[in-house]
Amino acid sequence: MSGPALWIAGARPRTLPAAIAPVLVGTALVGSAWIPTRAALALVVALALQVGVNYANDYSDGIKGTDRARVGPVRLVGQGLARPSAVRNAAIGCFLIAATAGFILVALTTQWWLLAVGASAIAAAWLYTGGPRPYGYAGLGEVFVFVYFGLVPVLGTVYVQTGSIDASAMIAAIAIGALTTAILVANNLRDIPTDTEAGKNTLAVRIGDRGARVLFVVLILVGFAGLPVLTWTSTPWALLGLMSIPWAIGPIRIVAGGAIGRDLVPALSGTGVLVAVYSVSLSLGLIIGLVLSS
Repeated sequence: MSGPALWIAGARPRTLPAAIAPVLVGTALVGSAWIPTRAALALVVALALQVGVNYANDYSDGIKGTDRARVGPVRLVGQGLARPSAVRNAAIGCFLIAATAGFILVALTTQWWLLAVGASAIAAAWLYTGGPRPYGYAGLGEVFVFVYFGLVPVLGTVYVQTGSIDASAMIAAIAIGALTTAILVANNLRDIPTDTEAGKNTLAVRIGDRGARVLFVVLILVGFAGLPVLTWTSTPWALLGLMSIPWAIGPIRIVAGGAIGRDLVPALSGTGVLVAVYSVSLSLGLIIGLVLSS
């Protein structure tokens, strides 16, 4: 593997549903009030931040030596496949794209306080494993994912198009946040042995193998628990999100079954697919509900 294919692999495309899902669901919640340009800009911000944090994580973990014995996706720095400075610059480039799209979006809304939200997202992306005291090494990575790949993008997508946030948006944000956080839990569960050896105290390391497995299942259940609540605050058609249940069975079975190491990789990728199917089916239900009620 070399050239563009190497950098695409290093961007960890299987994690991209975590960026697309909140924008998709947020836009579906907006319904007929949606503004295509703003929705597109929100998607650019989310995707650029996701790829940026993946490169930043690769760079920071690589130079610290915590990626040398990892299993799973390509590690550009840890495996010596790319110069650390090149990976760092790729991360910075992604953050600049996110910042540019975000600035245009804020300018369109004239809600300038949103610049602080965007700045905090970029800072959180870099400081996850970067800086002198990375919070990802202190067991706070899941909090970052829940906030910045759940609450912020769903609520932000709704707000920049409508200027307000309602109960349905909050419930959807929590549900999407739980599911995207499950992706990181599966990742960190797989890496418990190598993270422990490297002194990277992720939440999975702190609560242990069993605790991480329980947390994974709970997060998936929280995601699906949001659907019946949305039938009350939005439309009964939100239950269409239950169509994604078959995609939850495999990852739950793998994690609850005690798989370790490489055997957990299908759970990680499968959870990404679950997030994608869940967000598409939920969005479809929300749109159908809107059409039928109009």
